[in-house]
Amino acid sequence: MKLNELRDNDGATKKRKRVGRGPGSGTGKMGGRGIKGQKSRSGVAINGYEGGQMPLYQRLPKRGFNKPNRKSYAVVNLGLIQKFVDAKKIDAGSTITEDVLVASGLVRRKLDGVRVLAKGDVTAKLTLEVTGASKSAVAAVEKAGGSLTVAAPVAETSEA
Repeated sequence: MKLNELRDNDGATKKRKRVGRGPGSGTGKMGGRGIKGQKSRSGVAINGYEGGQMPLYQRLPKRGFNKPNRKSYAVVNLGLIQKFVDAKKIDAGSTITEDVLVASGLVRRKLDGVRVLAKGDVTAKLTLEVTGASKSAVAAVEKAGGSLTVAAPVAETSEA
């Protein structure tokens, strides 16, 4: 095979539809938009508009409430922490804080804090300090001989 013999597979590329380029193209004159009307003109955005009828998204009932200032936590499973300890990415001898988890690459960013869940097995004796943890996660760490402290999140208040 030579460089001049390289080409795409059949059907890998498709020619662009050139609209409004003469009658022979099949999309000349009106450019496939039909005759007159709102949709034949430029600058039209009528997604969800149903010709004056109440749109579907307004007819459906609204339920519940989304809290605008809700906390979102980075979630870590115990099994993953154990995996990182086994791979020597986290030192089990020292206290494992949220910053250690971020530095090791186990958590991308802390968000409003890190919450530990009990999925997976933990065998190492760990000392964890995090913002939140499930009861079963606390029990699992203590069963393995470690301790899990839940610290209050640092409140960032801005006074205007």
